[in-house]
Amino acid sequence: MGVSGDRTVELPGRVLPPGPDQDATLKLVNDEMADRGFVVAKLDKLINWARTGSLWPLTFGLACCGVEFMHMIAARYDIDRLGMVPRASPRQSDVIIVAGTLCNKMAPPFRRVYDQMPEPRYVISMGSCANGGGYYHYSYSVVRGCDRVVPVDVYVPGCPPTAEALLYGIMQLQKKIRRVGTIER
Repeated sequence: MGVSGDRTVELPGRVLPPGPDQDATLKLVNDEMADRGFVVAKLDKLINWARTGSLWPLTFGLACCGVEFMHMIAARYDIDRLGMVPRASPRQSDVIIVAGTLCNKMAPPFRRVYDQMPEPRYVISMGSCANGGGYYHYSYSVVRGCDRVVPVDVYVPGCPPTAEALLYGIMQLQKKIRRVGTIER
């Protein structure tokens, strides 16, 4: 039996086009498999579910937003319950949280660290300085948003944003990962 998205389902002796008959047949097959102790799921949804429960952020605090990032890691908010384990190595991380002011001098090392992260990798821009330069927007030495250096998935506003706001941003990233239906990015 072949099952894939909106295509037809081939059963021995007949072919079902997409529609209510196909849905009823697939539900019947799923129920029978569940009765025998099997779990039937799409592989990409299963992998994305596992990714949302095991995000490992890279510790990359550049300025005062880094203190709020540390606050979120501490016991009060306890991101370990979300499966998040802060890592110091880019090769073991899949999320980088840019917390603070990104200067022109730090931009090339930041890009190098981002390139060392394995795929799929995600970026959370935390605070007004990382989002768009903040108070230092017109300074000659400040990058006007880290999205000029790396692609950003979630922006967390504030100066500095609270730990609750960062936690909400992480939950938004989890929703985004669940919504994307591909195994490869």
